[in-house]
Amino acid sequence: MDISLLKTLTTQVLWAAFILSVLFGAVAQRTHFCTMGAVSDIVNMSDWTRMRQWGMAVGVAMIGFYTLAALGLIDPSKTLYASNRLIWLSALVGGLMFGFGMVLASGCGSKTLVRIGGGNLKSVVVFVVMAVAAFATLKGVTAVLRVATVDRVSVEFASNAALPNWLGSAMSLGVTGAGLIVALVLGLSLIVWAMLGRDFVRFDNLLAGLGLGLIVAAMWWVSGRLGYVAEHPETLQEAFLATNSGRMEALSFVSPVAYTIDWLMFFSDKSKVLTIGIVSVFGVVLGSAAYAVATQTFRWEGFRDVEDTANHLVGAVLMGVGGVAAMGCTVGQGLSGLSTLSATSFVAVAAIVAGAVVALKYQLWRLERSI
Repeated sequence: MDISLLKTLTTQVLWAAFILSVLFGAVAQRTHFCTMGAVSDIVNMSDWTRMRQWGMAVGVAMIGFYTLAALGLIDPSKTLYASNRLIWLSALVGGLMFGFGMVLASGCGSKTLVRIGGGNLKSVVVFVVMAVAAFATLKGVTAVLRVATVDRVSVEFASNAALPNWLGSAMSLGVTGAGLIVALVLGLSLIVWAMLGRDFVRFDNLLAGLGLGLIVAAMWWVSGRLGYVAEHPETLQEAFLATNSGRMEALSFVSPVAYTIDWLMFFSDKSKVLTIGIVSVFGVVLGSAAYAVATQTFRWEGFRDVEDTANHLVGAVLMGVGGVAAMGCTVGQGLSGLSTLSATSFVAVAAIVAGAVVALKYQLWRLERSI
C-alpha cells in the first residue's frame, strides 16, 4: 500500500469514527444515558432503569466484539486493553477517583460532552480542567507519580489478563472460542436482565441499550478492521490507523479529551494529527447539540454558586487523573473495555461504581447537615 492510499484509508477511518460518535451523542442526549445518573437513580430513588440501559449496552457490545473476533475480522489480542499485566491497583485507585469525581462534576467524560452539546457551560469548564489533568497524568507531573506508585503494582500472567484466556486454557478451547462463549453467556444475561425490568421495554431504553452497544461494536470494526494495515509502508510493521495508542481502540473519553486539547493548542504543529479519539470527542458534542437544537431542548446553563464551581473543578481533576490511571472512563472501561472481557476493566468499573456511591452518600450527608 502506497502513502496516497494510506492517507485515503486514514480519512475513511476518521469519517467513520466521527459519524458513529455523532450517533452516540445524539442517542445519549435523547435517552439521557449516563452511568453516574444510573448509579444516582439507584441510590436516591431505587430506580434501576438507566442501569439496565447500561447493562444492555455492555451485553450488546460484548457479543458484538467477540462475534467480530469469531468471524476473523478483528484480533482480541491487539486491543488497547489487552495486556498480560493485571494493573489492579491502578484500576482500583483510578476508578475510585473517577467515580467520586464524576458525581462532583455532574457526569462522566461522555456525559460532559453530551451536556456541552446541550448548552451546559459548566461542562465546558469541566472539559478543559479534566483534559489538563488527564494530560498531566499521561505525560506530566502526575504521570511521574502514577508510574512510581500504582502502576508498579500488578499481577503478571503468561497470556492476556482476560476471562477468555483463562477459561480457554482451563477448558482446552481457543481464546476466540472461549471469548464468544463467555460473551454470549454474560451478554445475553445482561440483556435479559435489562428486558425483565418493569416498564423497561420502551423505545428510548432499547435505543440506549441496543444502539450504544452496537455503536461500540462498530467502532471496534472501524479501528480493528477498516483501519488495520498489515504492513505500514514507512515502518514495515502492522498498524492501526488514526489511533493514539497504536493499538485497536473503541470509544473512550478521558485520554481522548486530553489529546483533543493538545491538538487544538498545537494545531499548526504538523505532528499533531487527528485520531479516532479526537474526532469522537467532536462527534459526541455535535450529535448532542444537533439533537438538542432539533428538539428545542438546548438551554444555556452556568454555575449556581462558588460551591457548585468548586465541586465541578475538583470533580474534573479527579476524573482526569483517575481516568488515565484506570485506563478509561464509564465508556472507555465500562463499554469498550468490558466488551473485551479484560480483567482490569472489571476492576476499574467496580471501583468507578463504588466511588460514585461514596460520593452520592457524601452529598446526601452534606445536605442533611445543612438542613
